[in-house]
Amino acid sequence: MLKADTIPVADLVARHVRPGRPLLSILHGIQAEAGYLPAGVIAPLALALNLSRAEVHGFITYYPHFHTTPPAAIVIQLCRAEACQSMGAEALAQHIEQRTGCRFAEHGGNTGITEHGGHAGAAVDLESVYCLGLCALSPALMINQRLHAKVTPQKFDALLACAEQSIEQAGSQIAPKTSQPAQPSAAGEIV
Repeated sequence: MLKADTIPVADLVARHVRPGRPLLSILHGIQAEAGYLPAGVIAPLALALNLSRAEVHGFITYYPHFHTTPPAAIVIQLCRAEACQSMGAEALAQHIEQRTGCRFAEHGGNTGITEHGGHAGAAVDLESVYCLGLCALSPALMINQRLHAKVTPQKFDALLACAEQSIEQAGSQIAPKTSQPAQPSAAGEIV
């Protein structure tokens, strides 16, 4: 269960609204805590910040990073920027779609089959991102906010199996990790 399912929206908004704090920062904070932006945050945010509900809604829908539905247990973000494309990201994207049975959204997070590129109730969400900062180690992707570099189809299959196993061991759907930094492996590669 995601935190947003158990936290009253008013409490969630009150924890993140501070004088002088911009809306974009507040939205990032709420999503980091709750896993997504529940629809109920729009009106209280608008009131607290003296904005219209349309302005708050506009921010949420403009930036593909924000999600208004709970994420799947496994969120895969594949870099689709030029460096990764030149190193096989598009072929990797096709492999990922075939392997997961989901599709990447054509223009980012809010335009796919669901806003995440999965389908309602999907175990996996696919998102296109543009630059993870690992251009020299491309193609790169993140699985539940953990960076992986030099990803091949075979490496992806192993990473996905590991993520699926972690979910099964947890015994229930979990929100993606939001604060775990990338760790270098013994070989110095980001894993």
